[in-house]
Amino acid sequence: MIKEDFQQEKRNLKCEKSEVDLVIIGGGMAGTCCAITAARQGLEVVLVQDRPVLGGNGSSEIRLWILGATSHMGNNNRWAREGGVIDEILVENLYRNPEGNPLILDTILIEKVSMEPNIRLLLNTALYDIEKGASDEIREAYAFCSQNSTRYRLQAPLFVDASGDGIMAFLAGAAFRIGAESADEFDEKFAPDHKSYGELLGHSLYFYSKDTGKPVRFVAPSYANRDLPNLPRFKSFNLKDHGCRLWWVEYGGRKDTIHESETIKWELWRVIYGIWDYLKNSGKYPDMATHTLEWVGTIPGKRESRRFEGDYMLSQKDLVDQRQFPDAVSFGGWALDLHPADGVYGELPGCTQWHTKGVYQIPLRTMYSRNIKNLFITGRIISSTHVAFGSTRVMATCAHNAQAVAMAAVICREKNLLPAALTHSGHMSELQKRLIKSGQYIPGVPLEDKEELAKNAKISVSSTMTLEGLPGDGPWKKLSFATAQMLPLTAGEMPGLTFQVRVEKASQLKVALLKSKQKGNFTPELVLEEKVFELTLGEQSLYIDFEYTIKETEYYFVAFYPNEQVQLRYSEQRMTGLLTVFQKYNKAVATSSRQEAPDDIGMDSFDFWLPERRPEGQNLSFKLHQPLKMYAKENLFNGIFRPYHTSNAWAAALNDSEPYIELKWGKVQNINEINLFFDTDFDHALESTLMGHPESEIPFCVKHFKVLDDRGNCLTEVHDNHQTRYRLKFVKPLSTQSIKIILQHPAASVPAALFGILCY
Repeated sequence: MIKEDFQQEKRNLKCEKSEVDLVIIGGGMAGTCCAITAARQGLEVVLVQDRPVLGGNGSSEIRLWILGATSHMGNNNRWAREGGVIDEILVENLYRNPEGNPLILDTILIEKVSMEPNIRLLLNTALYDIEKGASDEIREAYAFCSQNSTRYRLQAPLFVDASGDGIMAFLAGAAFRIGAESADEFDEKFAPDHKSYGELLGHSLYFYSKDTGKPVRFVAPSYANRDLPNLPRFKSFNLKDHGCRLWWVEYGGRKDTIHESETIKWELWRVIYGIWDYLKNSGKYPDMATHTLEWVGTIPGKRESRRFEGDYMLSQKDLVDQRQFPDAVSFGGWALDLHPADGVYGELPGCTQWHTKGVYQIPLRTMYSRNIKNLFITGRIISSTHVAFGSTRVMATCAHNAQAVAMAAVICREKNLLPAALTHSGHMSELQKRLIKSGQYIPGVPLEDKEELAKNAKISVSSTMTLEGLPGDGPWKKLSFATAQMLPLTAGEMPGLTFQVRVEKASQLKVALLKSKQKGNFTPELVLEEKVFELTLGEQSLYIDFEYTIKETEYYFVAFYPNEQVQLRYSEQRMTGLLTVFQKYNKAVATSSRQEAPDDIGMDSFDFWLPERRPEGQNLSFKLHQPLKMYAKENLFNGIFRPYHTSNAWAAALNDSEPYIELKWGKVQNINEINLFFDTDFDHALESTLMGHPESEIPFCVKHFKVLDDRGNCLTEVHDNHQTRYRLKFVKPLSTQSIKIILQHPAASVPAALFGILCY
């Protein structure tokens, strides 16, 4: 029993003090991935999250799917899913949760953090104050947990603000912006009109419903908005939509999106209950009689508030021109996606999206405050203009940036540096190297590491897949859309190809060879050659010889123009780095198969060429008259662990019953760890929530493999791998002259493939 008498002085709350290497404020996807990355590199981390779960907008509290550069596979950014920890989380979510249940994602995030002994996680804990050691330096942070009535004093040499609103950076006095810049400040032609369009994106609140199979009464709360049927956007409401497909239920862009957030939430509640009242009680939707509300969000998903100024501000031209930065540490690729400030109460479309032709680099200089010398900024508050923010704000991009921040903090601690010092070339190359080793992807920056051992070994393989074509064991599909087989071709004469066609009525068929203007992009805008063929009735082989000389290695598109009288044969065989794409569009992110940008907004016009999702997504059946050597063993050591200019993978022949790779050195090597990089199809957008997936494992990924030393001892055998990166860490250094990696084909029609091997 505890009993205390009256005290004249006020009581003090329990207070705990922590001194760590890194304090991270905010446990959204950015803060979570930042904490995991830093902790795995040995930093002692405190992660402060003011909610009961991790994940922010991706959590079960808000239930927005996690997306980034892949953009629902609705753009031309091939193999653009983010790498590192965010990839690990999304692939794990696919494995455990292909149905897209947000509660399961919650468990995965909590598990990932709780498994790291270097992370102290403070849930339900909000930062409320900071102390400075100097005018430009944070000394400690103060937070309070409402659930255990405990105050925390958090001291560290480095801090990360991943809080969304930038509460720490704000309290510290860092320079920030709210709203949209004028068009002339950064020469941004897409800058919105402040009066008619508005300067801020609003909040959204989602709801779920379900059919109970029996009549369900709904009595609307008194605060429900019953005037919604008169709103323009409600007239196109799809009864099958729920959850974050209702992203357009948005409000608040004309308000203070920080201090009036609760007011905005109440208005969104009014909208949602008004929508449901109309669906249930207007008499116009009899199919909804048996439906009930299953869940309504209690906190809104916030899109925009403060953006803090770093040593560089990312702007529209950086994204559109795909500018290269010496301090590139991450990338983006979501559309420049702005929303009208009036949201659901306005006449304008719910969003205005303009895509770039490819992904763009993001520099480290956008990820720390230019005023507070020991403060990193990450998530949606990085240093960018309002227009560029329209792309960088999405969760997978924010998480990818945060991993770079974490690794930057690791180097700062090791070398006793402050964030800005990392932009010096020597430190930057070290940061980029460590990021790529850990699975991070930086477009155009391969891994260059003198300490890596595998590249110095003599390599032998059991076999190498040579692409001679793909068998015609798949369906016939009508040529309703322009269709292109992507092929990574090397310098020399363009090989001839034979395709299988079925013709319903004699007609002409136009075929072209296309490529991108910029190497590394996958927007086929240059027509290199065109041919027209006279086709007769029936099934036949079509031989195509473009008589074109390939100048350098990159992806080319053999494109068939639409013809409703023609069908093409497809193949069931799936191959790493091969895709068939279609001149179509995804309604989730575009309104036409061609982006026609007005001349006055500074965006490009181009065609969309999109793959189909599995279980569709087959390649065309074809025969190459000069086989492609696109899976050479040397690809394992080129420092790029996904398709880019070529497949960047080694693949074994399908008839190889025991595929293996063997590395031999001339003398004994002491190896501390081995890293293997598998193919989890970086082209597939792994939306985390609501939108289910047809599979729980990526079909290209090798599940079963083992690693042997020079005496044939099995160092590890894995039977159920589904992750991109496998790291074998030894307690004591392994002394060996060779390493042998034996793999199994993922399926009878999918060859075993590997992007890279790293040994240290």
